[in-house]
Amino acid sequence: MGRLSGKVAIISGGARGQGAEEARLFASEGAKVIIGDILDSEGIQVESEIVERGGQAKFVRLDVSIEDDWSKAVQLAISEYGKLDILVNNAGILLMKGVEDTSSEEWDYLHNINSKGVFLGSKAVISAMRESGGGSIVNISSIAGLIGSRFSAYGASKGLVRTLTKSIAVNHGHENIRCNSVHPGIIDTDMVSEIIGSKEGRDLQLNRTPLNVIANSRDVAFGVLYLASDESRYVTGSELVIDGGITAQ
Repeated sequence: MGRLSGKVAIISGGARGQGAEEARLFASEGAKVIIGDILDSEGIQVESEIVERGGQAKFVRLDVSIEDDWSKAVQLAISEYGKLDILVNNAGILLMKGVEDTSSEEWDYLHNINSKGVFLGSKAVISAMRESGGGSIVNISSIAGLIGSRFSAYGASKGLVRTLTKSIAVNHGHENIRCNSVHPGIIDTDMVSEIIGSKEGRDLQLNRTPLNVIANSRDVAFGVLYLASDESRYVTGSELVIDGGITAQ
């Protein structure tokens, strides 16, 4: 039996990279998955891959900064699969700028996705999870939400995700709704290609990582799977750091 058998999950940013890997892994472990993203063709492709492998998945267009889009995603989960058990707030963007170089428009745009998106997603699923008898919200933060980052708006948004996670955990634990954050280090995805795309950049990241490895999306997806599953039924308000030891130094 799969680790998520009988569970229904929504994964934002599920069309590529880390979100797509989480969707595939969840489906392979028995979950019925709603893949939410603004990348229509890529999202439909992930849906097709999962279905071809015998899993169950549906793509929905989801702009995480729009409340109505979240309502539609939750409604799809319930109409297609009858309930909702899991939310992975995975969607996010990166801005590689410090405070002085960041415009107010750039700040607002990034926080609209990275911060407001997590707030709206969490808000949208709580009622449905309550009806299901509980659930698990997994928020993808970053090590930039734990330590100082050169990328100011990004780090601030990920710090907000960390503390919002704890607030949700405290407010909804009595309803058996758990909420935890995941803090990846450098993961080999399109989002960080500018950082590790060159040999110099890759070597720099390897040298600052005690395990001397740059992780892939599956390394993070297995941590998300644990927090989504009943194996972590007594874990809430916590931080799962998946960074090869960077923040241990």
